[in-house]
Amino acid sequence: MRILVTGATGTLGGALIPALLKAGHEVRALSRTKREDRGNVEWMWGDLISGKGVEEAVRDVDAIAHLATSGRKGRGAVDVPGTRALLLLAREAGRPHVLLTSMVGADRAAHGHLRHKLEAERLVTECGLDWTILRLTPFHQWLHQRLRGFASLPALPVDRSLPWQPVHTGEVAARAAALLSAGPEGREIEFGGPEVIDTETLVKTWLRAQGLRRPCVPVRYPGRLYAAQRAGLLLTDALPQGVITWHDYLLPPEPILSDDFASEHTASPTSPATQPEQDPDLRVYGGDEGYERPTRS
Repeated sequence: MRILVTGATGTLGGALIPALLKAGHEVRALSRTKREDRGNVEWMWGDLISGKGVEEAVRDVDAIAHLATSGRKGRGAVDVPGTRALLLLAREAGRPHVLLTSMVGADRAAHGHLRHKLEAERLVTECGLDWTILRLTPFHQWLHQRLRGFASLPALPVDRSLPWQPVHTGEVAARAAALLSAGPEGREIEFGGPEVIDTETLVKTWLRAQGLRRPCVPVRYPGRLYAAQRAGLLLTDALPQGVITWHDYLLPPEPILSDDFASEHTASPTSPATQPEQDPDLRVYGGDEGYERPTRS
């Protein structure tokens, strides 16, 4: 099956592409910068906002993994107009299965960027194509990068009342690849991490993993979206769930060797062979853009 991946250079795209290749699919990746084809990935230039290059990208594909997003500060430019243009051109080119990644809580707390996510969901469900919507909780990798932005502060502002349910992108990629292989569901599916933790636990675990000492100052984050998160509206108990916890993502447990220990588990977590760009194995910890391989002096 030939699958087009939008948002292919993002955090999830970088994990999904190798997962799709491992499952035996042909991958066409959409990027806003020109790239050379590499391995079994066909890179195509295109811009969802302007629509340029998208018509060629959707031609002759069996499915589309629509991961591209405007983000929290993008004012929905990709989530809404970009999704509308993608669906229109996809419908003209054929009838591919469209898998849209959204966020858990978009239907219950349509505030801020979740409002754009919900509108993108509506466009997909009403476009006339076969579809699946995969709603996700925040990624380990995204939270790690966000906390790194606060690392230079003398103290970290922490709202202890906020629950989080982080999930690893490798596990999300495996779930998305399985859904694409299985065909359209015609429904919204939620997928989250294995545990719910408060902000203080999340921050203190991260500080310990980074070897940092910072006091946590109690605050209360304002806004309707944080109020919805405080009320538990951005959590899910849907099954299956991920299995990699926030703690194990940051502080990988030491492997226990045995006579029949699987070969894929014997490599060090820092081995290049176990990084997501080589193999999106679900037991790889720390293999993301926040991870820096050691260099020899």
